[in-house]
Amino acid sequence: MSSDASGPSRAYLKGLALAGIGAVFFSAKAVVAKLLYRHGIDAVTLIALRMLLSGPFFVAVAIATWRQTPRLSVPDLARIAALGLLGYYGSSMLDFLGLQYISAGLERLILFLTPSFVLMLNRLVFKRAVSAGQWLSLGCAYAGIVLVFWHDVSLGGSQVVLGGAFVVASAMAYAIYLLLSGELLARVGSLRLVGLAMSVSSLASLAQYAVLRPWPSLFEQSVPVWGLSLINATLCTVLPVFLTMIAVGRIGAGAAAQAGMIGPVSTLALGFIVLAEPITGLQIAGTVLVLAGIWLLSRQASKA
Repeated sequence: MSSDASGPSRAYLKGLALAGIGAVFFSAKAVVAKLLYRHGIDAVTLIALRMLLSGPFFVAVAIATWRQTPRLSVPDLARIAALGLLGYYGSSMLDFLGLQYISAGLERLILFLTPSFVLMLNRLVFKRAVSAGQWLSLGCAYAGIVLVFWHDVSLGGSQVVLGGAFVVASAMAYAIYLLLSGELLARVGSLRLVGLAMSVSSLASLAQYAVLRPWPSLFEQSVPVWGLSLINATLCTVLPVFLTMIAVGRIGAGAAAQAGMIGPVSTLALGFIVLAEPITGLQIAGTVLVLAGIWLLSRQASKA
């Protein structure tokens, strides 16, 4: 009897662990990107290498799930392509552009505001009410961002403002993707949607490189760049996508999102250890406020 009672608890803990590990690996892409920039490549090259090496995994998933029901219509495929361009290619490109100018820790905190952007877009576009508790959680999260942003601006000036603007745009693009993908996700299935949308993102990233850079030069990178890009593609892209999907299947999206709150903390720690980015009291206070705000927001959503 005791083993039966402990079964669900163990499964839940395993789901939380998977979500947390996925969040840590996904958040580490900011640190890997900063290391890649030290080798002289730009955002266009970075995202092209990332998708060149991760794309085959997602194409394989797209092929494996293609014949699932319901069959995809031409309008479905057009919507999936648009979502892939917006939510994965566009959002990622803006994110990597921003990382050229701001710290990995600030980037992760700004991206962590995506749920708040979804809430505000729901309010503006769909006229859905925002409760007093939700406004409180938003205020808490944004106060934390102001603290960290203020700290970084004092060190980097206008470049931090530019980089922050790129990452805010990235978070907004992904929030729009989340809003527009809800119905399609439920009908098409998460695995098939991710496989197809990421395949589109891979093609767009490689096409962008072919238009903006001499195509053969993509394959002329140094060994360290290839090594870091392989880590970025596998450990920081493919692995967290599937870990998070498995976690959502076991414990639900809400619990998985809360487990993902470890992401900004792990990025701050990795930035300090790997990149020697400073950790100050102001940054810690800002990070705590952001995490508290997003936790409160998730609690409000679970009660709705």
